[in-house]
Amino acid sequence: MEEVNTKKEKPEEKVMTFWDHLDELRMHIVRSLIAIVILAVIAFLNRQIIFDYIILAPSSSDFITNRALCWVGRHLSLDALCISDMKLMIINIKMSGQFLTHMYISIVAGFILAFPYILWEIWRFVLPAMHENEKSSSKGGVFISTILFLTGILFSFFLIVPLTINFLGTYQVSENVANQISLGSYISTIVSVTFAVGIVFELPILVYFLTKIGVLTPDFLKKNRKYMFVILLILSAIITPPDMFSQVLVVVPLIILYEFSIGVSKRVYKRTYEEIA
Repeated sequence: MEEVNTKKEKPEEKVMTFWDHLDELRMHIVRSLIAIVILAVIAFLNRQIIFDYIILAPSSSDFITNRALCWVGRHLSLDALCISDMKLMIINIKMSGQFLTHMYISIVAGFILAFPYILWEIWRFVLPAMHENEKSSSKGGVFISTILFLTGILFSFFLIVPLTINFLGTYQVSENVANQISLGSYISTIVSVTFAVGIVFELPILVYFLTKIGVLTPDFLKKNRKYMFVILLILSAIITPPDMFSQVLVVVPLIILYEFSIGVSKRVYKRTYEEIA
């Protein structure tokens, strides 16, 4: 008698065409945009919190970072750190300037708040193309990327932004030239600096993927460590007041982040090498 095959055959996986992938990507993008719009509307309706307590807060000497730096400056005899007498005059020079700024900041806030969901949608899109071992190793990728990005945002907002505003906003080539900062210039400075640092803090994730595909190696990162340190020092010198203490406050976390990225690359490289072997 012939044996009866009791094993259930696995259903054949549906092969998606290019247009199917494009349609799937479109749905992920649409859902991400909906999340951004919803959170942007919430931010728009909370104008006082967004502007008075967040956006304009670093321009005041009462801001928590400014008070902390002033306390440190007094104890270390570093007058450059004290921002107790900052009087930054922000003006609007366009008829629709304040309304458009309100719209712009609401969208930026919506994007930042929706960032974890956006990453989750991206992960869902690329998930079917991953191997089983890649799926298991990438489960925490969304969470780690979100933590790194938000950490960079907070680090920039509470440290780099106040130092930048104090230096650029109060710098004078002559006492006869007064600073009147336009609202658009102030907003663009905060947003660009904050987002730049948030993206820089994603360095370990970038190193992870570049090492995974063979573009980077731990030896390359170690070999070029001194050049990267110089770049980080130059970056910190540009965005901080011209004193050593402020530059150290900024450059030390960035160096730690780079060293952490080397550790990530080493671990990924070793695991990939063992899989090949």
